[in-house]
Formats: sequence, C-alpha cells, structure tokens
Amino acid sequence: MKTGLASGEKRPRRRVLPNTVKRRIENNLNDLSAKEWVRETVSVFVQKGLGRNHKDAQIEREHPAPFSFQDVGRLIEFFTKEKQSVLDPFVGVGSTLKACALLNRNGVGIELVERYYQLAKQRLAKEVDKSLLRTARQVIVHADATEEIEKFDDHFFDFIVTSPPYWRILHKVDHKAKQERLNNNLDVKYSEDTRDLGNVENYDDFVDKLSEFFENCSRILKPKKYLCIVVSDFRHKNRYYMFHSDLANRLQRKYYDIKGVTILYQKHKRVFPYGYPYDYVPNIHHQYILIVQNRANKK
Repeated sequence: MKTGLASGEKRPRRRVLPNTVKRRIENNLNDLSAKEWVRETVSVFVQKGLGRNHKDAQIEREHPAPFSFQDVGRLIEFFTKEKQSVLDPFVGVGSTLKACALLNRNGVGIELVERYYQLAKQRLAKEVDKSLLRTARQVIVHADATEEIEKFDDHFFDFIVTSPPYWRILHKVDHKAKQERLNNNLDVKYSEDTRDLGNVENYDDFVDKLSEFFENCSRILKPKKYLCIVVSDFRHKNRYYMFHSDLANRLQRKYYDIKGVTILYQKHKRVFPYGYPYDYVPNIHHQYILIVQNRANKK
C-alpha cells in the first residue's frame, strides 16, 4: 500500500494544537440578532405611520410636529435591551412612551405644555393595553425639562431619545399650515410659554440653549450610552438653516461623540409649489436622526 513516503522515511508527527475555546460574542447593546442589527444600520429610514384616519393616530395628530411611535420604536429597540430605562425630555403627546410600553422598556417623558401632557396620559390609557403598562413603567412629568433633569441621579438612563422644538419655525403660518392644520382646528405652534425653547427669538441663542440642555443631559446618561435627536433643517424667510449640522457641531465640543446621521424619509408628506415660478424652494421631506454617544472620559 502506497503511503506517499520515501523508503525509510518516517511519517512526521502530527502537530497537536492547544485546545481552543470558542469566544462567545455578547451583545451588550440590544436584544437583536446579527441580521436584525445590520438592517438597522442602513442610514435611511422610511417613516412609518398608522395613517391619518386610523383611530390610534388621532391624538398624535393634535401635536404640531407629530413623532411616529413606530419610528422612535426602532431607535429604542436598537439602543436598549428590555427593562432598561429611556428618557424623552420633550415627550409631546407620548410617542416615545407608547413605544417603550410596547417594547417592554421603562420610559420617562417630560412635557412643558399642559395640553400635550394631558394628551400623552390620555394616549397611553387609550392606545396601550393595560397589561403592558404593568410590565414596564411609563412616567409622564409635567415640568420644564431644563429644570427636571437636575432631579435625576448620575448615570440613570440607558438611552435618551427626543424630537426637540424646531425654533420659531412653527410660528410661520403658510398655506401648508392652513391646509393641513388650521382648517382642521389643529395647533400650529407649541405654546406661548416663555420657557418653551420654540419661542426663543434669535436662532443662534436657540441652538446654544438647546445644545447646553443636551450637554446637561450627559450627566444622567450612562457612559458610552447613546442620545438620538430627531431634527429637521428648515427655511425662514430667505435663509436656509442647517439646524442638524449646527446642533451636531455644538454637541461634540464637550461630552459627546458624533457616531452618525440617519435620514428619516417622510415619503407620505404632501408636495406644495413653493417658489414657483420664480425661485427654488425645497419641499423638505426628510428629518435627521443625530446619533451621538456619551463619552466615558469627559473633558
């Protein structure tokens, strides 16, 4: 029988490798599979919604800048595990808390405007099964978020997500606002409250105040955990404001690292003939989700 060895040649001893232990990959961020994880890192989301005529979309529509619970739910599911704690400091009518309840996360929402605070409570009662509210605790606080966040312990939250005021842009009542909101007796601005950041007169002052607020949130967010802010650029008079960029540049100065930006494509929005036939004026059909990480060693 042929062995492949020359006459008198000894077969080399087989090298025995040391026992290797297969390293178990542990997902410390969320409860997603690898396939689900990769899908959520695509940098464009298509906005979801129940449709304006759905019975569970009526309270959401009361807010002048509605925030879909399905969209915020995707962020919560990626950046937290079940039973972890989520904060929305500008909770509006409670989309974040509804998503937290459906995903078994503990949520805290802060809302300055009494009307939206009451609508958020009403929404949880009407749109969320009571058994889910017993499993995961949802807390709505009627307060000024700039003051309320000082009451939380250091490193209390696993994730902060919110859609803050977009300056005074909602004060502009154009034909779009008239058709979509005024004609349906819906609000076109947040409030008249002087504490409302949406009422700050000067744009640069507004961005400074908002970025300072998020810097203060760094204390109550755990190290290396994430903050997601949903914002939109906008036009005011003849100027186009790069709000997402201005805010991002300020946030990375002290306590945060910018990890990326996701485009939230609002494909269901109506198109209006802005500028026609004299000037280019865009129909802005997307928002930006700024994804920033709290630094472990803050400078």
